[in-house]
Amino acid sequence: MFEILNQDTFFRLAQGLKVTLELSLISVLISLIGGVFFGILMHSKNKILYAFCRFMLEFVRIMPLIVWLFIVHFGLAKWFGWHLSALGSSIIVFSIWGVFEMMDLVRSSLSSIPKHQYESGLSLGFNKFEVYLFIIIPLSLRRLLPMSINLFTRIIKSTSVIYLIGGIELIKVGQQVIELNLFQNSYAAFVIYGLILLIYFILCYPLSVYSKFLEKKWS
Repeated sequence: MFEILNQDTFFRLAQGLKVTLELSLISVLISLIGGVFFGILMHSKNKILYAFCRFMLEFVRIMPLIVWLFIVHFGLAKWFGWHLSALGSSIIVFSIWGVFEMMDLVRSSLSSIPKHQYESGLSLGFNKFEVYLFIIIPLSLRRLLPMSINLFTRIIKSTSVIYLIGGIELIKVGQQVIELNLFQNSYAAFVIYGLILLIYFILCYPLSVYSKFLEKKWS
């Protein structure tokens, strides 16, 4: 039953895990930078900027990630003559999705700060920039960090769909290992998918626990 768990299997799964982590880390980094920028714009009192950001958020959210992957990889790439790998297309899609999800988290965190915090900062002699830098941003981070960690775990788990556009990540490698061993080991699917489940659990569960810890600590 467990003969399938040999050195070659672990090596191949490690290669797939590397792709999963690369995609996740790059997407998370871009999401952080872009999400903070657009979140601040969305929080501004400019109605045009708010309307644009809200429209883009709903536009991105309205379709499943897999549909966006198909559009970018099989549609836009051919239309513009781009030679995108599955990983390249996935980074584009997950980054755009992550940026707008992060944007909404930043906006909600900034909006949750009571108005008297702004007024208190101004009454102490701070200008608007200093109020944001020393009061609003530190308070917002306490609300933002737990939600951001949850978003990052969603990104990690969602990377499993990129095999549908040819991405050789953890799930796809697992399928290849199963296909190679299915006739010799009837439990191949159970063992390999069980191992993949364990890998995702090890990646995501500590982040989830830490997120809940921060949420409880700062509530």
